[in-house]
Amino acid sequence: MVVKVLAEAEPGELRFAELRRRIPGISQKMLSVTLQSLARDGLVARRVEPTVPPAVHYRLTELGMSLEGPLSALRVWAETHMPEIDRSNQLFEARQTWREEPPALG
Repeated sequence: MVVKVLAEAEPGELRFAELRRRIPGISQKMLSVTLQSLARDGLVARRVEPTVPPAVHYRLTELGMSLEGPLSALRVWAETHMPEIDRSNQLFEARQTWREEPPALG
């Protein structure tokens, strides 16, 4: 999700707080860990402005931008197959519930 949000960013950079606003439900810690991992892998570049407090901006690198196509294809696949995945989840949950609570006999 972070890569998608950064790919859609205009003018291409976002500050931490703006990234967090655009990703519903993500915790500050999870976003921080994710950005560090993406930066370590060379997918995200980090720019720090020497202000008080420091302003930190993030953008995708060329390598990060190259993920846009594969991630888009994965999203399309997931959307296409979501009904099958939902059915599989429901069947799995039904089997798990039955194992935990055997049906009452007569």
